[in-house]
Amino acid sequence: MQPAVPPHDLPRTRTAPVATLSTHAPLWRARFSRIFLPHLRLLTVVRLAVALFLSIALLTRPAMAQQILRDAETEAFLKQISEPLIRASGLDPRNAEVLLINDPSINAFVAGGQIVWIHSGLFTSADNVNQIQGVIAHELGHIEGGHIIRSSEGMKAVTGITLLTMLLGAAALAAGGGEAGMGIMAAGQQAAMGKYLAFSRAQESSADLAGARYLSAAGISGKGSLEFFKKLQNQEYRLAIPQEDSYGRTHPLSGERISVLREVYEPDPAWNAKTPADTEAQFQRIKAKLSGFVADPPQTLRNYPESDQSIPAHYARAYAWHKSAYPDKAMAEVDALLKLKPHDPYFLELQGQVLLENGRPADAIAPLREATRLTNSQPLIASLLGHALIATEDNRNLPEAQQVLRAAVGKDRENPFAWYQLGMVYERQGDLARAALATAERYSLMGQEGLAMRSAEAAMAGIPPDSNDYLRAQDIAMSARGMLEKKKKR
Repeated sequence: MQPAVPPHDLPRTRTAPVATLSTHAPLWRARFSRIFLPHLRLLTVVRLAVALFLSIALLTRPAMAQQILRDAETEAFLKQISEPLIRASGLDPRNAEVLLINDPSINAFVAGGQIVWIHSGLFTSADNVNQIQGVIAHELGHIEGGHIIRSSEGMKAVTGITLLTMLLGAAALAAGGGEAGMGIMAAGQQAAMGKYLAFSRAQESSADLAGARYLSAAGISGKGSLEFFKKLQNQEYRLAIPQEDSYGRTHPLSGERISVLREVYEPDPAWNAKTPADTEAQFQRIKAKLSGFVADPPQTLRNYPESDQSIPAHYARAYAWHKSAYPDKAMAEVDALLKLKPHDPYFLELQGQVLLENGRPADAIAPLREATRLTNSQPLIASLLGHALIATEDNRNLPEAQQVLRAAVGKDRENPFAWYQLGMVYERQGDLARAALATAERYSLMGQEGLAMRSAEAAMAGIPPDSNDYLRAQDIAMSARGMLEKKKKR
């Protein structure tokens, strides 16, 4: 498991209106200070209207500084458990995906496109895989319903109310009616916010019911969905959120959602459907693995003590000891896992990772090679093998590293780490033009358009024109130049 630089389109899509399962999106309230009244002018009023509009938009945006967590085992599992739901929603599983973000809060969201983002805190707080499937179904409801695109409808209505009341308030102020003008503007703020929040709650309720349909069509029980909403309800109690009604909130109260969904889920034929035992076992080990990776090691060791000799516990402790720089203890946990399942590709991957990151790249090659073979050259594992081959500093390993890494980026182009390693291979082989192209790919993914453009131009200077690599460098340079020009115009 490894944190990755977000794909190049993540910052752009993340700034779009976001539909989310979170129960405690912050409420925004604005007050105009009386000290500015004597100098208020129409231009100022319009600016305040725009500020209100932007503040409402920001209500729906999660933090921007999060990392995507890339892990071969986790991504394969999320694809497995989400595919029946994606099909039930009418989407194409080849175009929709579920990804993890390194964030301890209990949240999930969509932000444009067909990607469901799940926070690591939500994954580790879930008790079973059925709860995760309930969350995914809800978020797919936002995608299938076009809620991100339709958010502009809610924004348009809010903007109209805000601008109208601001202008009326400004007119009253200009006529000397200070109190009346302030009252009109305050009422306008309240009306605009209320309309937006009602719009948001309607979308959330729609996604709840859509998710219930997908679960039913896929033959998956809605019990996990109700269980998870009960978790959110307990969180609302801890936060002392009033439970009378959901007015003034972006989401309906969890209690309201439970009441509605119980009437839908309990009569459903899938209500008593059981999760396959092997799927639940997979979830528990991946949950432990994720906990070991993101949590502080002492917390992991408390949650998974030495007395626990299960696979999830060994998995969690292996990551905890590795993070704490105790390689011998980490390897002991990995050895225990491989004793139980000697041909598990993800245990072999972990063995290679621990060896590689503790200065033993030559020893890491064999388990990583086997893990790559067993997963049919899964790109994340293959890129780790390429790293190990390069890290031996033995030039005899460069041809294999090039082959492995080219295959990795061929299957997953949005992997900056693999492009970085491939650039190193080309540089050590003396192919500086293709090293520059790999660097351009990496910078493009990282959103560093200036560096991407310069690297692509350097690649074009040394690659034969009309070749595929030349055309790719040209595409990167043109795209980066266009993005830079857009930024200048803002």
